[in-house]
Amino acid sequence: MANAAEQWVLVEMVQALYEAPAYHLILEGILILWIIRLLFSKTYKLQERSDLTLKEKEELIEEWQPEPLVPPVSKDHPALNYNIVSGPPSHNIVVNGKECINFASFNFLGLLDNPRVKAAALASLKKYGVGTCGPRGFYGTFDVHLDLEDRLAKFMKTEEAIIYSYGFATIASAIPAYSKRGDIVFVDRAACFAIQKGLQASRSDIKIFKHNDMADLERLLKEQEIEDQKNPRKARVTRRFIVVEGIYMNTGTICPLPELVKLKYKYKARIFLEESLSFGVLGEHGRGVTEHYGINIDDIDLISANMENALASVGGFCCGRSFVIDHQRLSGQGYCFSASLPPLLAAAAIEALNIMEENPGIFAVLKEKCQKIHKALQGISGLRVMGESFSPAFHLHLEESTGSREKDVKLLQEIVNQCMNRSIALTQARYLDKEEKCLPPPRGRAGESCSHHQGGGPGCPALGRAQPWWLLPHDMQKNRDLPQAEESPKENSRVFDRIITRQVHMDQTCAQEKQLIIFKKKTRLKTQELIFFFKEDS
Repeated sequence: MANAAEQWVLVEMVQALYEAPAYHLILEGILILWIIRLLFSKTYKLQERSDLTLKEKEELIEEWQPEPLVPPVSKDHPALNYNIVSGPPSHNIVVNGKECINFASFNFLGLLDNPRVKAAALASLKKYGVGTCGPRGFYGTFDVHLDLEDRLAKFMKTEEAIIYSYGFATIASAIPAYSKRGDIVFVDRAACFAIQKGLQASRSDIKIFKHNDMADLERLLKEQEIEDQKNPRKARVTRRFIVVEGIYMNTGTICPLPELVKLKYKYKARIFLEESLSFGVLGEHGRGVTEHYGINIDDIDLISANMENALASVGGFCCGRSFVIDHQRLSGQGYCFSASLPPLLAAAAIEALNIMEENPGIFAVLKEKCQKIHKALQGISGLRVMGESFSPAFHLHLEESTGSREKDVKLLQEIVNQCMNRSIALTQARYLDKEEKCLPPPRGRAGESCSHHQGGGPGCPALGRAQPWWLLPHDMQKNRDLPQAEESPKENSRVFDRIITRQVHMDQTCAQEKQLIIFKKKTRLKTQELIFFFKEDS
């Protein structure tokens, strides 16, 4: 019975094959032949090769020259010829064995050498040791860290704060913790390098607006709003951020925060505010640009600042609402993977906050000094002062470029060197030329501090113990005398291309005070040059 069934199936197969169309049979035949060919063919062909002789190998090895690991750098590069500081960088600083007036640090409130701060750090050193040797999540959280975060939150009047062990990594870690691929970030053209690195790590869509130009920012926001209307589904999951600085590191100018807050609510964006230069500087109590403008701090989604300026410590912090800060404890790279802040530095920062709260008048003193310094620097031929009059960090840059960035840098370095020869420590702003998104022009950088005083007591700091002579002609740089009326117009019309500074060392036992006399000498130049000198009361 089974044999009969098998024979019947075979007959049906033959009959179906006979009735099949010719093209169908041809196609099946081609496929069968192709399968047979694949089964019996080699998977690859051995290429013919000829081994090199030993002599040929040696010649090739001798001719090969490896590419340099790094590009060549000249030996006179500033990074390879750094100045060595001995002792604390307070008002007086010892650079390369020479005592100078310090205008090159961001010790704004003069707390770096404060006895109370040093005593708090010493007590913490005896209790905790010198470091933590672990991130916050791996036995790197000490009670002093929690105390500092609590104090910062209360001082800034926010719900919570988080501290980082490295100031640069604070904003660079906070931005990618929230802004991801596909999100949109509107950032000021003058944003500092730390913000740029944070934006790069976020892989978000970056839109740059002109420095402090709210019309340009609104233009970009409107363009994005139009794009969102074309794809509402994508727009619902796309987050928008506005990243600005309180006082910009690269310009010394303040951000127009009230206009930014209006644009935030109008176009439904979030504001990240970097306040490393404005924290401990602006506002009646030093809370920064929000207090300066009277803006509700809850209108700002995230505030970050480092503790390396006003607090005279190390590291940085972010503050805001609790759910915003808690997210960084899980996603902030600098928080999760770096060893936590040494306890002695956290204790120093707490004591610095105590001093700020106990003496709110220091912010008014700092503001007054900044305005005096800013005013004194105005009218220098060939140089222009950048930055707000109340900013403790300001820039000096050339009014007219030489046409070459390298020459501009050398000219500014010559000015810095001349100042150093006169015992005034200034510095030149440094940039990674190939890494900067918008490379600023060469410029000198200076910082003002509450510790700059001229013989007053601890409770009566004044402008400066030493004042500079500015831009004297070359023939006057040797004798430093005032120009006489009979000098030739040719001598008077020389291009003032250097800053010459002079430090007057005061005798503390001397009862007479040094007075700053402003002498205006009219020459045949179109502009009047302002010359500073000292006169001792008779």
